[in-house]
Amino acid sequence: MSIILGLDIGDARTGVAISDELGIAAHPLCTIHRKSKKAVLAKLQELVAAHKVERIVVGLPLQLDGAEGAQTRKVKRLAEKLQQQVDVPIVYWDESYTTVEAAEILRGANKRRKKRKQLIDQVAAVLILEGYLEELRNSRGNGQVDRN
Repeated sequence: MSIILGLDIGDARTGVAISDELGIAAHPLCTIHRKSKKAVLAKLQELVAAHKVERIVVGLPLQLDGAEGAQTRKVKRLAEKLQQQVDVPIVYWDESYTTVEAAEILRGANKRRKKRKQLIDQVAAVLILEGYLEELRNSRGNGQVDRN
């Protein structure tokens, strides 16, 4: 297996999660606060190199009917720019409800509102990456799970 990054890309922040080498678990890594697209891309490029990442899973905010909306297009544009800067495959993964689920997890952990705001994007990235890793484990031997 290899190290995989999970990304929850938003307008203000990008949550980043990382897998273990066996592809069993996902862990929160950091939150990148968006000062500019260029700064976000530079930080992601740095993380890919530092952690020897071999794949990136980007959460896609699809609409309820599965269609792509304006936010989906923004996320894809940033991912396409990232793809030009890193030499690892980028995979898109449906992130429906991950932020809502992340908020519930943090509320259940009795995190104060300020702390929840700091962690919610990382937890959403963990959920995106966990979903991908689970699908990858379930589909072994049945072809690839990559959904571009």
